[in-house]
Amino acid sequence: MKKYTYSAKKSDNEGKWGLVDANGAILGRVATIIASRLQGKHNPLYTPHVDTGDWVVVINADKIQLTGKKLDQKRYYRHSGYIGGLSETTAGDLKEKRPEDLIRFAVKGMLPKNKLGRKLFNKLKVYAGDKHPHAAQNPEVIELKL
Repeated sequence: MKKYTYSAKKSDNEGKWGLVDANGAILGRVATIIASRLQGKHNPLYTPHVDTGDWVVVINADKIQLTGKKLDQKRYYRHSGYIGGLSETTAGDLKEKRPEDLIRFAVKGMLPKNKLGRKLFNKLKVYAGDKHPHAAQNPEVIELKL
């Protein structure tokens, strides 16, 4: 009798939708829950090289919390490609202008750095307010155990 480890296929994934309310939650703790849900680590069929994760919708991104002095001290960098083209933004400024990007940057850093990671990242939908256009997918509420 052969014993082997089951490897999931792309067709095995049902592709459920989950809804996370980030109101008053801490950024890093929410990001870890979202990243593991996108990868499918909550699923018994989890296979590292196959997309077995769910779609995740995050609402109230503008009400997310950062602990300590991170609003003033945490910096996000980007470069234009030209000499002297380094730009930096603090987390506080980013939260005022584009609060969705705080969650996107945190989750993207926790996903694999390959083709699969980029594909998984596209399954994340983040909205600043409490309204989202994905009601037709009937997303189930993901409880945050914080």
